[in-house]
Amino acid sequence: MAKDDQLLITEIFYSLQGESSTVGIPTIFIRLTGCPLRCQYCDTEYAFTGGEWTSFSDIIAQLKKYDSRYITVTGGEPLAQKNCIDFLQQLCDLDYNVSLETSGAIDISQVDARVMKVMDIKTPASQEADKNRFDNLRYLDGKDQIKLVICDRDDYDWAKRCIDEHSLTDICEVLVSPSHEQVDATELADWVLQDHLHVRMQLQLHKILWGGQPGT
Repeated sequence: MAKDDQLLITEIFYSLQGESSTVGIPTIFIRLTGCPLRCQYCDTEYAFTGGEWTSFSDIIAQLKKYDSRYITVTGGEPLAQKNCIDFLQQLCDLDYNVSLETSGAIDISQVDARVMKVMDIKTPASQEADKNRFDNLRYLDGKDQIKLVICDRDDYDWAKRCIDEHSLTDICEVLVSPSHEQVDATELADWVLQDHLHVRMQLQLHKILWGGQPGT
């Protein structure tokens, strides 16, 4: 049983941010173990199980090894661990620039307002679109980001409708990403331009540089 000041950690590492508005910035990544979703394109299945229970103080001590004020808490699904909420607040109190990568399938209402939330909306081809919690949108603001991973043309058309129906670009910046090796990036770029979508298209920098996870 976890204590109130512990998290189950898969890994902590230092690399360039591969996605979002801070892409390219040297960042400390804290990858939490466990996820209730099983997206068909998931590239972090190794984080579903295992990990090591680590106290907040021990995690923070590890952060001091790296000369960066940028931290990304990721997973898995970080919010699947209830202690993540308090940990995010502690990081903010220490004046770190904190981002949270979340699937959008778990309530984000208690996440510290100082955290930049990068929240997925799952498309049909992810095979987990039924897990989307659209009520989470009310807890996003202009510093946050919404991400849609596109697997095929049907996904893209669904994403366009979702952006329109929920006025996503009025909430925060919307990111669209091609699912790795499932949709051609240039083709997705052409679709975005043809439709004049007000989104940011992004590629995963870490996969361009290292072919896998950041730093690998």
